[in-house]
Amino acid sequence: MSLKQLIINCSKNDTKAQSELYQLFSSKLFSVCLKYSRNYVEAEDNLQDAFLTIFEKIGQYNNKGSFEGWLKRITINTALQRYRGQGVFEIVNEELIEDDELDIEDDELTVEFLLGIIQELPDRYRLVFNLYALDGYSHNEIAELLSITSGTSKSNLARARRLLVEKIEAYKASLNSQSL
Repeated sequence: MSLKQLIINCSKNDTKAQSELYQLFSSKLFSVCLKYSRNYVEAEDNLQDAFLTIFEKIGQYNNKGSFEGWLKRITINTALQRYRGQGVFEIVNEELIEDDELDIEDDELTVEFLLGIIQELPDRYRLVFNLYALDGYSHNEIAELLSITSGTSKSNLARARRLLVEKIEAYKASLNSQSL
């Protein structure tokens, strides 16, 4: 079945088509959920919630732009929705701190390690880092998505990078001390 027909059938609440759509895109969207979640279980919850929203709103997809991009935006917004009412983005001070350069071009660093340290970041830092560094949103777009200022977005990104650099340096130091 073509993607266009699959979308049409899903908009008619065809459970077989919905299952097929889920099978086609769940692994890609789950990786998105992992980036924006504190842990694996929360990512699973976010994926389920995202698909509920996708099936509810699939009739609104107008075949303009990438369908996968549309799915990804819904998934990101679903994950972000979990944090909006929690005061996660209330920042006391918006001053910019020195922005550390994050170099992850290293054979010692695995994807699992990097995902793990990103998931350990405080929510406000993790969400801004993912939106900016991994998904290419601008600070103005992040500010709008998260109902914060662009200065807060920049500050949170700088703090996220600083924490990631510290964790990477600590990890490398532990590897070096083990090899001695």
